[in-house]
Amino acid sequence: MEKIGVFYGSDTGCTDDITKDLVSLWGADQLDVREIDDVSKEDFDQFKILILGLSTWYDGDLQSDWEAFYDDFQEIDFTGKVIALYGLGDQIGYGEYFVDGIGILAKVILENGGTIIGHWPIEGYRFTDSVAVIEEKDDHFYGLAIDHDNESELSDARLEKWVNQVKSELKPHLLSKEEYIEI
Repeated sequence: MEKIGVFYGSDTGCTDDITKDLVSLWGADQLDVREIDDVSKEDFDQFKILILGLSTWYDGDLQSDWEAFYDDFQEIDFTGKVIALYGLGDQIGYGEYFVDGIGILAKVILENGGTIIGHWPIEGYRFTDSVAVIEEKDDHFYGLAIDHDNESELSDARLEKWVNQVKSELKPHLLSKEEYIEI
């Protein structure tokens, strides 16, 4: 099976920890994990399936490595690619910008031809606004929202449920029956 590209950025280590948990749940042999500060836009060409992770900072800012890479990110052609997103944020301290990073990346992916899977329900969260909420489907985020600051006790269960959801949603996008069976 072709590997899935996991690209993420982490400033404080929380997104790094969630990424390690994701790899453990998914299976490391199926993933090619890279930190976003060590990639080029051409690295995205190697994968048909991508999982992107980041945190949102302050007033809706991207994590610093994603911020530095953002101009290049906007130039990537996502046509034919399937992408799942996960993001960390603080729904209490920054409730009007909760996981905005997910939405910022999602809008570029969609504008550049990509397909996003792994939408996650907003039910159970306490935020006031987020660009990560799908405009046409205002009861879901574009990807998994994790508030490790205020709800760390929910992070593991949310991640496990989301990984299973993404694996299920990937099946119709895989080309061969062998790949379908391996997921």
